Amino acid sequence: TNLKMKTNQLFLPFLILVISSNSFLSSAAESPPEVVDIDGKILRTGVDYYILPVVRGRGGGLTMDSIGDKICPLDAVVQEHQEIDQGLPLTFTPVNPKKGVIRESTDLNIIFSANSICVQTTQWKLDDFDETTGQYFITLGGNQGNPGRETISNWFKIEKFDRDYKLLYCPTVCDFCKVICKEIGIFIQDGVRRLALSDVPFKVMFKKA
Repeated sequence: TNLKMKTNQLFLPFLILVISSNSFLSSAAESPPEVVDIDGKILRTGVDYYILPVVRGRGGGLTMDSIGDKICPLDAVVQEHQEIDQGLPLTFTPVNPKKGVIRESTDLNIIFSANSICVQTTQWKLDDFDETTGQYFITLGGNQGNPGRETISNWFKIEKFDRDYKLLYCPTVCDFCKVICKEIGIFIQDGVRRLALSDVPFKVMFKKA
């Protein structure tokens, strides 16, 4: 009987270890849900989509613009004035580009699929704090990939918002970097509907281009 008890005592920690490692493996294997477009199809890496507003009557899709009188650089991601304007198509590239699908709460690059007359990339990035307006605007000119400290301003996320989605800036590509975590909304500057960090998220949906 003593031998049996000793065997059970030895076996019990082993059993707990097996159970805990199994639960760890299953939780590690669980990925965030896929993002879907308005047709219920999963968003794919490198495919063109329009980012469209869910709320009607307050502008259309997203496009590039330059603020002020200058033509270059294109330094603003803005919402079209007219609801019928879908804006420019965009692609999404996740932090692991080999992943073919776009998932919620996952770092990704957002890039306009359009040529610019200005010598710059058409990838989104977070601009420095704008003292005049007190805003952090979404601008253009980021570099794709290379997750880490040098590219911290280039990573965005898509998250579920009611039955639709919202965009946010809360990069997790650098463990030791201090970052802002905030949703992306609309800030109206001189009549232009600019994307900026906000307490009021811009509710969006995705349409395959």
